[in-house]
Amino acid sequence: MKNVALITGSSTGIGRELAHIHAEKGGDLVIVARSKDKLEALKTELETKHSIKVFVIAKDLGLPESPKEVYDEIKKAGIEIEILINNAGFGGVGVFHELEYEQHMDMINLNVTSLTAMTRLFLPDFVKRNSGKILNNSSTASLMPGPLQAVYFATKAYVRSFSNALSAELSETKITVTNLMPGATETEFGASSGMDKTAMFKKTASARKVAEAGYNAMIKGKIDVISGLTTSQKIMMAFIPFMPKKLLLKTVKNMQQTD
Repeated sequence: MKNVALITGSSTGIGRELAHIHAEKGGDLVIVARSKDKLEALKTELETKHSIKVFVIAKDLGLPESPKEVYDEIKKAGIEIEILINNAGFGGVGVFHELEYEQHMDMINLNVTSLTAMTRLFLPDFVKRNSGKILNNSSTASLMPGPLQAVYFATKAYVRSFSNALSAELSETKITVTNLMPGATETEFGASSGMDKTAMFKKTASARKVAEAGYNAMIKGKIDVISGLTTSQKIMMAFIPFMPKKLLLKTVKNMQQTD
């Protein structure tokens, strides 16, 4: 396999589009998600359409042992990863103390712990050969606190901070770390998280558009990229650093109210 990109959460949404983009450019893939059926269907589609090779790993990355199992399986297969795309994640809307305890812990495990583990496992290989690119899917939610999505916004703030710090640590190497911050995007994520019922998701960007922005920024070695915002959302983002904290919190909370 050549120019291999490993993409987590690749069976749907932004991850699936990222797989298509990489395949269109002639790159091989390792695709990881929970649904083996969806992964196998994507493998068949990409291999048939683009004459590339796709390696499937059906794994729930929210489980503590999964990142190491993924790494070991790839090493056993003799596959060298050139691009690591940490895309898997999920969210949920509601008052913190009313949502299920397990939901919070599962969200932290997938959005934070798994992403960190995957990066730590593969990065030494990148450093050893002094090449490689990492794309971490954060969110514009990383730029502010998120009342009614307290844990989700906090996990995405971690991803942004973590990605930016690694970028600086690796600045003297040929390895780059890019932080993708999508706005509301048209994927299954909106429905599964309940966010599709909020004002924030009244207008969504296409997953393809967001994936293209992230992939292109990664190839260029950019540190941050924001994609999928409406004009009004762009204006709001520009004013965030200057907004009084109480006003910001009230605004975000109102945007998170469900219908």
